[in-house]
Amino acid sequence: MVHSEFQPCVYILASQRNGTVYTGVTSDLLGRIHQHREGTFGGFTKEHGVKQLVWFEQHSTMEHAITREKRIKKWNRAWKLNLIEQANPRWRDLAEDFGFEPLA
Repeated sequence: MVHSEFQPCVYILASQRNGTVYTGVTSDLLGRIHQHREGTFGGFTKEHGVKQLVWFEQHSTMEHAITREKRIKKWNRAWKLNLIEQANPRWRDLAEDFGFEPLA
């Protein structure tokens, strides 16, 4: 559960199960999810329709979150998929747990 509005987080979005994945970092996970879903956060996720929150991890400081994000971004795809599968084997859209509407 996200405890406060500004909590450093590393997150992974997916287009679908085993689809395109994106790793990001933010201090406002709910705000960032909203940006990705509305298409106001341009670039890779908008171009590839990557909107489903499938994994996230909170950190005590933004520095720790950025370090973790950089490590995960260097991982091969299989490791990222395994990270998602361990925490979220059904690839549920975790954003729904925070009140976001299900994606079409």
